Amino acid sequence: MSRRLPPLGALRAFEAAARLGGFKAAARELSVTPAAISQQVAQLEAALGVALFRRHARGVALTDAGTAYLPGLRDGFDRLAEATRGLGARPRAGRIVVSVLPGFATNWLVPRLPSFRRLYPEIDVNVRSEIGFVDFARDGVDLAVRYAKTAPAGLAARLLSRETLFLAAAPSLVQGKPGLRRPADLARTTLIHDSSVGRSEPRLVWEPWLDLLGLPRDLAQRGPGFMDSSAIFQAIRLGQGVGIGRSVPLADDLALGRIVKLFDLELPSGFAYWIVHPKAASKDARVAAFADWVATA
Repeated sequence: MSRRLPPLGALRAFEAAARLGGFKAAARELSVTPAAISQQVAQLEAALGVALFRRHARGVALTDAGTAYLPGLRDGFDRLAEATRGLGARPRAGRIVVSVLPGFATNWLVPRLPSFRRLYPEIDVNVRSEIGFVDFARDGVDLAVRYAKTAPAGLAARLLSRETLFLAAAPSLVQGKPGLRRPADLARTTLIHDSSVGRSEPRLVWEPWLDLLGLPRDLAQRGPGFMDSSAIFQAIRLGQGVGIGRSVPLADDLALGRIVKLFDLELPSGFAYWIVHPKAASKDARVAAFADWVATA
């Protein structure tokens, strides 16, 4: 039986844009321009005869059809990756210990781990959620994902993703009455704060954003604060206020429309997520398999 499928490039463009929450992020991953991603998605929508994204000034959000289409495509690409990897030697069975930031574990890694288990059922992953850097030998850690400006020295390091920041809110805050449609509306909106931020991350506090939007800095003096980024993200999802969102841990929320970007405003954080492990661990097929999977998940 012949298979009538849309062009693979168009499918990849849609899957990346849906998974990462926008055309810009998909363009960075696939090393093309956002215009190319937009064109590929438009071609796919024309071929299917259905809209996959809603386009608006703040970016894009999946339609119901796009949301329904994404899981099957993601599973299909996982199976393609599995078949490709199956051509080579399989890693030996065993357990690896992976150290990641708590917010990254909860919001990005855990939802994707079933994909890794399908690809490598013989490898058990023990996830350790911790903030500080680890001593790989002393702590028995095989691989880590770390958030830093540059690649940690003395380790094998691979760039996972650079991070952008944006103002994030639940759709109910934007669409409800009186609504949140222009920067001035922040004056009557609860602002959610990250209480853990130090001087190294100045764009995770509200004052620079208020300056950019032409709003008084004293608006930043009110609103609840949280030490844990996962608590911040949950408060945003529940419509408890507007917070400063991070592109990587909130990629799924953006793709599924659980949160939206406000005012078409994004800033680079200056930080990135890095996959790191001791150089000698490159010879361990289990570590290599997990590192390759994280880089493409």
